[in-house]
Amino acid sequence: MTAPARLSVAAYLEQRERWPQTGRHVLAHYDDEAVVVYQAYNPAIAAWAVKHQRFGGPWSFERMSWIKPNFLWMMFRCGWATKRDQERVLAVHLERAGFDAILGQAVHSSFVAERYADRATWQARGRRSDVRLQWDPDHGPRGGKLERRAIQLGLRRATLRAFAEGWCRGIEDITPFVHAQRTFVDSRQLGRLQTPLERVYPVLDAEVAAHLGVTPGS
Repeated sequence: MTAPARLSVAAYLEQRERWPQTGRHVLAHYDDEAVVVYQAYNPAIAAWAVKHQRFGGPWSFERMSWIKPNFLWMMFRCGWATKRDQERVLAVHLERAGFDAILGQAVHSSFVAERYADRATWQARGRRSDVRLQWDPDHGPRGGKLERRAIQLGLRRATLRAFAEGWCRGIEDITPFVHAQRTFVDSRQLGRLQTPLERVYPVLDAEVAAHLGVTPGS
């Protein structure tokens, strides 16, 4: 197996038994210092980021950039590194303080009546915020939708720059690992599939957890 240098991995089927089956959860690979989030890019952007250990060069600060802490959601999105302009998968090691700051700024990308007084309040918060939040159906290795929801976060303006140049503790190209694991998915050998070790990330600020809508107890 072509294992990532900085990621712990474990058998997918064993991890699946430990993960929540329903609800909204921030599943992530993390330790006391950093959280891993995933992005997929074309080779030029990925190569520049890995070489410089930050984002820049052909990468744009003018567009919203989405990060995903859930590996299999990223695999669904990029087709296991087969989609155009998503051929290289990066594991970005992000300071936990930065990730928590991102969560604290997040505003839902669509109106959620339980979280905002009215649409005007939601729209005003969205204009001020640098972070968009979406809860999407999580997916299994072969792309099937799950009942559990996975989070993705869109960054722009000052928060995007802090992510790209300040909070990043390292960028690793894990495309060889993705390619190796895709062979087990394609051949339906899920018993051999390895994925990054992920646990439910604790959102310790109760107000932030409530606003995000994470399932209590996660």
